[in-house]
Amino acid sequence: MKSIMRHVDRFCLTHPRFGIRNLMIYIISGNVLVWLFGMMDTTGMLVNLLSFNAEAIFTKGQIWRLVTFVLMPPAFASTIRDVIFFALALYFYYWIGSTLERQWGSGKFLIYYLSGMLFNIIYGTLVWLITGLDPQIDATYINLSMFFAFATLFPDTIVLLFFIIPVKVKWLAYVDAAFFALAVIINKFPVNLLPIVAVLNYFMFCGGWLFDKFRPASIQQRQKTINFKNAARKYAREQASKPYNRKCEVCGRTDRDYPNLEFRFCSKCAGYHCFCIDHINSHVHFKE
Repeated sequence: MKSIMRHVDRFCLTHPRFGIRNLMIYIISGNVLVWLFGMMDTTGMLVNLLSFNAEAIFTKGQIWRLVTFVLMPPAFASTIRDVIFFALALYFYYWIGSTLERQWGSGKFLIYYLSGMLFNIIYGTLVWLITGLDPQIDATYINLSMFFAFATLFPDTIVLLFFIIPVKVKWLAYVDAAFFALAVIINKFPVNLLPIVAVLNYFMFCGGWLFDKFRPASIQQRQKTINFKNAARKYAREQASKPYNRKCEVCGRTDRDYPNLEFRFCSKCAGYHCFCIDHINSHVHFKE
C-alpha cells in the first residue's frame, strides 16, 4: 500500500493537470438533477437507464452506466423531512470531498474516487457473471468511505452533531464503521458485501497510516528514535557523495532541481528521511 501511494504521488506530481477540480460539485449536481427528473418521471425509465446494470452494460453496450450510477441518489425523497436529510447528506459529502481535494490535490482525489467506483464495478460484474444476480450499486458507500479518509487525516476536527452537540470526527468514524458492519450483517448477498468493497480504496490510500497507528512500537523502533542524531550523521555522510543535498522520499524532487523548494526531515520515520514541504505532513512513515 505504501509503495502504491508513492507511485500515485509521483504520478500526480509529474502530471499536474490530471484531475477534475471541484469534483464533488459535479457529482452532487448530478445527484440533484437525477433526483429532480426522477421525481417527475413516474415510469421509472430514467432510473432504469442510469443505474448500474452489468447485463445491460456488457450485452447491450450501455457503457454510460459505468459512470452514471454514481449520480443516483440513495432514495427519491418525497416528504419535507426526507428532502432536508437528502440536502444535508449532499452538503456533508461536498464538505468532506472538497477538504480531501484541498489536502491531496485534484489528481489524487480523482484517483481515490475512481478507484472506489472501479472496485464497485468489478464486484458488480463478478457477481453477475458468477450468480446472474445484478446488485443495485450506487455511490452511497463510496461517499461514506470518504469520511474514513477524512477522519484519518483530521481526527480531531470538531463537528456539530444535530447542529448542537460538538463531536470529534474520529468518534463519528467509529459510528460510520459500525454502520458498515451492521449493513454487512443484516443485508443479504450480494448487497451485504458492498460496504466492504467500498472501503478498499480507503485501505489502499490510508491503510499505511492506519496500520502504523495501531501497530505497537518495538524496542528496536524506539531505539532508532532515540538514535535519531546518529542516523542524521550517517545520512549526511551518504548525501556527501550525491549531487544534491535534499531529496523528497515521495516525489523525488531535489534541492538542486528546485532550489526554492523547502525540505524537511521527519522525526517520526525510522531512520533519517527527507520530504518536501508538500509531503512532510502527508507521507507514510517509514517503519523497520
